[in-house]
Amino acid sequence: MPVVEARAVTKVFRDFWRRPKVRAVDGISFEVRRGEVFGLLGPNGSGKSTTLKMILGLLHPTRGQLAVLGRSPREVRAKARVGYLPEESYLYPYLTPDETLDFYGRLFDLNARERKQRTAQLLEMLGLQHARRRTVGEFSKGMARRIGLAQALINDPDLVVLDEPTSGLDPLGCRQVKDLILTLAKRGKTILVSSHQLADVEDVCDRVAILYSGRIQAMGSVQSLLEDTHQCRVTFPDLPAAQMQPLLAAFRTALGTEPGIEHPRRDLEQFFLDVVEKARRAGGESSGAAATQGVADYLKAPASPESALQNLLPQPAAPAATPPPSAPVDNAAALREADEKLKQLLKPGSGA
Repeated sequence: MPVVEARAVTKVFRDFWRRPKVRAVDGISFEVRRGEVFGLLGPNGSGKSTTLKMILGLLHPTRGQLAVLGRSPREVRAKARVGYLPEESYLYPYLTPDETLDFYGRLFDLNARERKQRTAQLLEMLGLQHARRRTVGEFSKGMARRIGLAQALINDPDLVVLDEPTSGLDPLGCRQVKDLILTLAKRGKTILVSSHQLADVEDVCDRVAILYSGRIQAMGSVQSLLEDTHQCRVTFPDLPAAQMQPLLAAFRTALGTEPGIEHPRRDLEQFFLDVVEKARRAGGESSGAAATQGVADYLKAPASPESALQNLLPQPAAPAATPPPSAPVDNAAALREADEKLKQLLKPGSGA
């Protein structure tokens, strides 16, 4: 069973007189499978945010069917198994990270011991354990973003919805968040990502859907959508010119055209990470977020297929308890006793 299933979902916003004003989502159909990282892409106004809000139960589809974890997105039992990182991190500025995560843990009815353990593990995982006593209002945007990601994971959700997860993060933080997304997916979590950072989406997503004007224009695996089957690249080790010329001549004869030659390049992100890592090993210090320390312990254990299936399937309602039989009441005797008490109260000199 898919974790998210949309069938011909349409959302129409209406004006004050209930007249159709904007068709934000127009008959989209897709599904997100368990353990998959699914990307929802599109320019501004394409319907991404509206789709996410319907998945979160904040909006109701005008038409079509939408299910999350086998239930209506508006059911509390479905919401309890979802973690959400909004595009803007809305945090209370006068709370510390400890207090912030404790607050969100209370919303999910976690006991005090679980809240304390998970808070410590999440702060260590995101490199913020050294700043746990500072108020969130003092944080940079990147550090606040990490707290936002921590609150999205405090309830150990089955579905994690991330809206612009790398917004405001430096390249080091972006890499850490992408590694975390991949690790969570390997452990059975389902991740739904919406982002304008296409390079980040390409790095982590198994499949993507591209929206425009409220409709899905393209959908499939990243490999199948981006692979150019009309060209082939062959990589050689660095050879002296005397050895390279015969090879190029052979290609030129076989192809009837001049083959392209270029040296492979590292991407700028990897080069940046290498430079920062060398500086850290040399003893450099930073007042911002520290290097992450793996994954929080409570997120490491993969959910068993049986328990995951139980989370997805609607649970039967418990049978109503039958009240025990009550003793018969002597109404006549009760009325006589009440009448006698009333007479005593109305006697002269009774103080009534």
